[in-house]
Amino acid sequence: MHIAIAGCGQLSRMLALAGIPLGFKFSFIADEPGLDTDCVEQLGSIVQWDSDQSPIELFALLGNPNVVSAEKEQIDVALLESLAPFCDVYPSPSSFAILQDRHKEKQLLSTLSIPSSPFCFAQAACEAIGELGLPAVAKSCRGGYDGKNQHVIKSEQDAIAFDALGEQDHYIIEQWVPFEREVSIVSVRDQTGHILHYPVTENVHEQGILKHSIAPARDLSEPVVQSARDYITRVMDAIDYVGVMAIECFVIEDRLLVNEIAPRVHNSGHWTQYGSKTSQFENHLRAIAGLPLGSTEHHRISGMVNLIGSGVPAATALSADSSLHWYNKTARPGRKLGHVNFGGASHEELIQRMERFRRDAMGTGT
Repeated sequence: MHIAIAGCGQLSRMLALAGIPLGFKFSFIADEPGLDTDCVEQLGSIVQWDSDQSPIELFALLGNPNVVSAEKEQIDVALLESLAPFCDVYPSPSSFAILQDRHKEKQLLSTLSIPSSPFCFAQAACEAIGELGLPAVAKSCRGGYDGKNQHVIKSEQDAIAFDALGEQDHYIIEQWVPFEREVSIVSVRDQTGHILHYPVTENVHEQGILKHSIAPARDLSEPVVQSARDYITRVMDAIDYVGVMAIECFVIEDRLLVNEIAPRVHNSGHWTQYGSKTSQFENHLRAIAGLPLGSTEHHRISGMVNLIGSGVPAATALSADSSLHWYNKTARPGRKLGHVNFGGASHEELIQRMERFRRDAMGTGT
């Protein structure tokens, strides 16, 4: 089985590392000029895509793959559509067309009666705050991740400043949600429609970037867990999704509001490499390759700490209950360069280990 992945970042790297033991071969599409490909060097051939290139030529350069996937939602749908006549493409190009656009995503959630925060689309902020109130947040419909392309609107002056940018046609403006915490669910759906769920994960963000995750989430009621599973099942079935998907949610008392959907393996699911019988990466490959899904059962309390903008942590900071995953990326502020997975017999023990690592490796606590 030969799998081509659009993108050359850490998610492509971890997909390949999970698939090589299964006997899969890989190739990668560098879909942007000057894209850093260090993450996937020596894991398969890397092909630079040019929009003027014929699809059959690209398919041949990729090594005639059996299936094409993507590591990110902001992929040119035309690229995926051009390869669809020659092999399977999972998730489908139509799935990416919806889930790479916040407005279309919001419309899908509304159609499925899945709650999310009230919003306005392509509307001046000065008008939107009249409907939504203050504070509010403007989010780019495309290209926004890790807090990028987002503007917090706390006052009328902020609204005037945002409107002066002249970009409201490409933004949604959401009502600010006073949430208690953020959680996510990572699930996998195969080609027959069979779905398995990983435990709901608790996430802590800093400046819009995921700082650490804990799974299963602490003190989460069963109705809330069932809501998360129900929401992601409805979305996956509605668009006939194949592969791993993640949905990030806000917890408000005993209910969930969906924040955003990721049509790919997800940062908050990295702990599955250490704490689940089958990682999210292997299960994504199983799904798109037509293999039986692996168990999503977790066998320990697990956590993950992102390594952001700093070098490789000292080996002495690691312990017998942690594992380092380094991405081989060039360091720069705010960039995810690796992560460390942790295990523990209890949430308390896990958190102590994560705090100890952050203190020893980075001089900070969680």
